[in-house]
Amino acid sequence: MAISPAVPACVVLAHQDPAHVRRLVEALDPFDVFLHCDVSTPESVYRAMVDGLPDRVRLLPRIRTGWARWENVVVEVAGYRAALDGTDATHVAVLTGSDYPLADAAEIRATLEAHREDSFVATFPLPDPLWGRDGGLARLRYRHWAWRKHMLRLPIPRRLPSGVVLTGGSQLKVLARRHATAVVDAFDGRPDLVRTWRRSWVADETFVPTVLATPALTPGFADEHVQHSLWWIGWDDSRRKSPPWLGTADAGRVLERRTVPDGGLPHLFARKFSTERSTELLDLIDGAFALRQDVVRS
Repeated sequence: MAISPAVPACVVLAHQDPAHVRRLVEALDPFDVFLHCDVSTPESVYRAMVDGLPDRVRLLPRIRTGWARWENVVVEVAGYRAALDGTDATHVAVLTGSDYPLADAAEIRATLEAHREDSFVATFPLPDPLWGRDGGLARLRYRHWAWRKHMLRLPIPRRLPSGVVLTGGSQLKVLARRHATAVVDAFDGRPDLVRTWRRSWVADETFVPTVLATPALTPGFADEHVQHSLWWIGWDDSRRKSPPWLGTADAGRVLERRTVPDGGLPHLFARKFSTERSTELLDLIDGAFALRQDVVRS
């Protein structure tokens, strides 16, 4: 029996800028897309985002997500579940509605085919000095709430679940199918983890990485992932809670990071883009990497 070629399903988490979300969906053709739009998004914006989408796009049940909220993990897991149930994809990619590919479908498939059993996710054990004086452990040791982009912390430490390897990493990742399955299984089968992470800080940067790094939950992951992010993100030297928007002034940086001179893996995606700030840059990317050709011709 012939083995099907490697192909991703794409989970896209969006809440605004329907024009860019639709452009992103077009650029991901022909991959299956599982789209979540935040429930707080105005109905007119939601309708502009989803009306008339192609059949390869399926909508996830809408819930209220937001900065640093546990519900971001809930939606990510819902995306894995829908992609696993609804496709035969070898990998599941998690993107935001402000991302964009830097490679066409053929190159994305070829990269995944070369790592057919592997995930692409840059993780790091906690504590890590880049996450502050306690290395990020306070995110989990204390209960947190997010309120209007402010952190509220209950200053009473709590006991953490035993038997897990506390780990950090980005929400943006590409998981091999069996690793996505392990995440769904842990979410369903370990209510103690869900209880803890529900009140952790920025849970989407620790829950899934911890599940993946824990051998009892995801056996073999240490040898079955590429310690590399497929995203280029335009962080600058300013202090900010989210990456800056990209425009034509960033074209050189974006295209430069497309390939790696030492022969390493390229960045297949980048962020963050918007219709208002990034249209000319996106046009350059489309031309450079042959994206949305059928749309442009029409």
